[in-house]
Amino acid sequence: MENMIVSSSPHIKDRARTSHIMRDVCIALIPALIASVIYFGARAVYITALCMVFCVGAEFLWQKLTGRPVTISDGTAAVTGMLLAFNLPVSAPWWICLIGSIVAIIIAKQFFGGVGHNFMNPALVGRAFLLASWPVIMTKWTAPFTTGFIIPADAVSSATPLAIMKGSVEGTLPGMFDMFIGNIGGCIGEVSALALLLGGVYLVIRKVISVRIPLTYILTVAVLTFIFPSAGLSGFDSMMYNILSGGLFLGAIFMATDYVTSPITARGQLIMGLGCGILTFVIRRFGAYPEGVSYSILLMNVATPLIDRFTQPKAFGTVKEKKGGAQ
Repeated sequence: MENMIVSSSPHIKDRARTSHIMRDVCIALIPALIASVIYFGARAVYITALCMVFCVGAEFLWQKLTGRPVTISDGTAAVTGMLLAFNLPVSAPWWICLIGSIVAIIIAKQFFGGVGHNFMNPALVGRAFLLASWPVIMTKWTAPFTTGFIIPADAVSSATPLAIMKGSVEGTLPGMFDMFIGNIGGCIGEVSALALLLGGVYLVIRKVISVRIPLTYILTVAVLTFIFPSAGLSGFDSMMYNILSGGLFLGAIFMATDYVTSPITARGQLIMGLGCGILTFVIRRFGAYPEGVSYSILLMNVATPLIDRFTQPKAFGTVKEKKGGAQ
């Protein structure tokens, strides 16, 4: 009988590497970046490049200072920078990009051991910190086609559809087609549902993500906003405006599906999507902010270990322990 080698799991391996997955994510984000350039000008590329450089630089310097192996080649820091930029308004100053990158990489990621050990999405932690610290800057939107590389002092401000529906600002809701293609005010990478859908389809085809979390998330928001419509809107209009506006598609496709901070089981992923959808609806409807995607995903990130614990299938051959300790 031939000698057999017994080793620890995993026993089934794949040729895919973290760098390959991050490359696919970057490719999937390109349509949204192109859309942001069309609507907000070259400054969208400037903000995105700044965040990527600052995130990669923060990871490199931290790992050098702490004597850890430098892992910037895996692409995770670059993707974090890209996602952070997509959660910022195009008018954000350079120092907002720097502070957000430091919080995302060093506090949310490196403090917990680096890639694979963070329990919350780093880009969303950075955005949440910036929104809590500088809410005026983080909610200063500019209308499409009104800005260039340098934001003029008299740039036209634009209210988001969610803010209008919530009644926090006055304004007229844009057409649904404009919302679908991205001709609205908002964060750099969240405005075009079409561009984000194209990126999501690419990730599904490449088998980088499953449709469970994004589909469950978006459908949950759709159903709840249809049953409980916003004031002055029909159920259908309320549903469409809620799913096409804000960061729902960006969060559902690119951040709620993060490998490290989302459940690993199929049932767990469905619970993740359902929980994110319910929390997003509750925050949007009853919270102080008109948007709730970021906080919803972060809250479900915290619940992920518990979800995995209760949805993990039992090992083959496990004997259920009887009361009193007898088996």
